[in-house]
Amino acid sequence: MQHIYDVAIIGGGPAGYTAALYASRAGLNTILMEKNFAGGQMALTGDIDNYPGFEKGIDGLTLGMKMQQGAERFGAKTKNTEVIAVDFSKAVKQIETASGTILSKAAILSTGASPRELGIEKERELIGKGVHYCAHCDGRFYKDKTVLVVGGGNSAASDALYLSQLAKKVYVVHRRDTLRATRVYHEPLIKAENVEFLWNSTVNGFLTDGRVVGAAIQNVHTGTVSEVACDGIFVSIGRKPATGFLQGALPLDAYGYIAADESTRTAIVGVFAAGDVRAKALRQIVTAVSDGAVAAYYAEEYLA
Repeated sequence: MQHIYDVAIIGGGPAGYTAALYASRAGLNTILMEKNFAGGQMALTGDIDNYPGFEKGIDGLTLGMKMQQGAERFGAKTKNTEVIAVDFSKAVKQIETASGTILSKAAILSTGASPRELGIEKERELIGKGVHYCAHCDGRFYKDKTVLVVGGGNSAASDALYLSQLAKKVYVVHRRDTLRATRVYHEPLIKAENVEFLWNSTVNGFLTDGRVVGAAIQNVHTGTVSEVACDGIFVSIGRKPATGFLQGALPLDAYGYIAADESTRTAIVGVFAAGDVRAKALRQIVTAVSDGAVAAYYAEEYLA
């Protein structure tokens, strides 16, 4: 008869490994599945200085490995494999992976979300060299410098406001002639003396000298291209949750995020969602860690 775990966790980012730590420490037979490496998106971050306990900061890969080691210390098992499909229709949850089937009594989904990219040449090779996707993570590197924010929604407006308190100059590039962000952001941005809007425009190229030194800006109506000098570019055009394999298995919101409240409970009993994959206001390492602990707590309560 195939082994049935108490808790199966899908995704090895900070939420997943915190859930694994709390679940295994509570004596639950726990397995975590991660297709890449410990830390998830966090592992791609070079310098993390807003996670408590590291006075000199820490890189994401090292922090991810430490989280994995902490969970495995209490018996959590890591399986490096990709999850292809799930069946949560029965009391025993069935998880199909590239290397076989995993069965569990409870499941915690912590697959995260990745930033939507501009999709233009050199973008990926310039990540950390002037191209960023998290102003609250990397904005401090641009104190008294010039930055460019791409996007017009709430996240872009929030990033621009935050950066306006650090940077000397903030350009906001948006393909329309007004922000899509809620009205609460409009007046503070318009009043900020160091914020300039580049309306009806898109970024269609990077100016580089080993790192970003500017951007090529194209007017969407006339097609004319101009160059804007800047030290950094913050892309804020949304995020893409890793929930493709969950289609039809449980409710997702209009953007593909898992619908779950602050208890991390989903619409399916015994299934929990933690971290960036859950519909929520703030997506940071500390909030993911919090979600992981909460999910494990309620999973333990469910199994009692």
